[in-house]
Amino acid sequence: MAKQNIRLNRFHKSAFYAANTVTGIIPWAWWSQRRDRILSELQSLSPETRETIMERVRYYNRLHQAFDPAPESEPIRAFSPRNKSSAYYFDLRNVIRYFPRHARVAYQLGDVTTVPEHPCFVKSRPISDYDDNAHSVLLKLNTVRHYLKVEDNLAFEEKRPLAVWRGKSNHPERIAFARKWGSSSLCDVGCVRHKETGGQPYLKPFMSIPEQLNHQFIVSVEGIDVATNLKWIMASNSLCMMRRPRYETWFMEGSLQAGIHYVELNDDFSDLEDKITYYRNNPEEAKTIIKNAQRYSARFSNHAHERLISLLVIDRYLRLSGQI
Repeated sequence: MAKQNIRLNRFHKSAFYAANTVTGIIPWAWWSQRRDRILSELQSLSPETRETIMERVRYYNRLHQAFDPAPESEPIRAFSPRNKSSAYYFDLRNVIRYFPRHARVAYQLGDVTTVPEHPCFVKSRPISDYDDNAHSVLLKLNTVRHYLKVEDNLAFEEKRPLAVWRGKSNHPERIAFARKWGSSSLCDVGCVRHKETGGQPYLKPFMSIPEQLNHQFIVSVEGIDVATNLKWIMASNSLCMMRRPRYETWFMEGSLQAGIHYVELNDDFSDLEDKITYYRNNPEEAKTIIKNAQRYSARFSNHAHERLISLLVIDRYLRLSGQI
């Protein structure tokens, strides 16, 4: 099973990079000519769908006032793969290439956990109920890592009634979580070796996604920013357990509701066994949350809508900065 998962992951990545290499041959002028047609698709949608899309646009881009482009911004024409992760480069290139090449954009690639001084495109930002994170304009970046499609053909009741978690030991809270629950009879929890030497008590062997999906409960633990596994857990037939998230991405983690989309854990994860026991004894409640999570996840799988929303987010940024 692990070898199968590795092969699927390699195919997923190979397909991503191959497709983006091929589309990179197409002149940028061709993409620019398609922009207005794509943006006009909004008017052909039902009023309800239009409002849903615009709600997401406003969520990702919370800017309301005119602003000057950041000093570090660069013309779209100058955007290149130099000194950039290919995953981030391709995803950002694929949406900014629709816009005028003279327009200037600012961006921070990677795991962003603070709000930039000037409006800037990012993958992640701190969650806030207010607009104090407005300078962090979210785009769908690093999709090859965060939006991996995984099939789950096991019904909830067919899975092992245990909680599982595997993740890099790249944050002290992850290590503390693994230390606390690594020996629990209700869990299979452990860190995968990151940079430390072997032999640490909190380390456990790698476990593939299909192997994790054999469990009824999967814990999502944030690392540097968001937890990568959250997306595929919520699309599966397993129940997601996590503390209230601190960071958000295109997946709009800040809009998730505890008890509706996931099972909320205490900040120190101290109630993990209690929550496992409760949902073991109340499987129908667990399955209701799973269905809600699946519906939530489905909104991010419509390629045409995702592209339209991305372009509307950038269009809003460029209009407020007086560039189009």
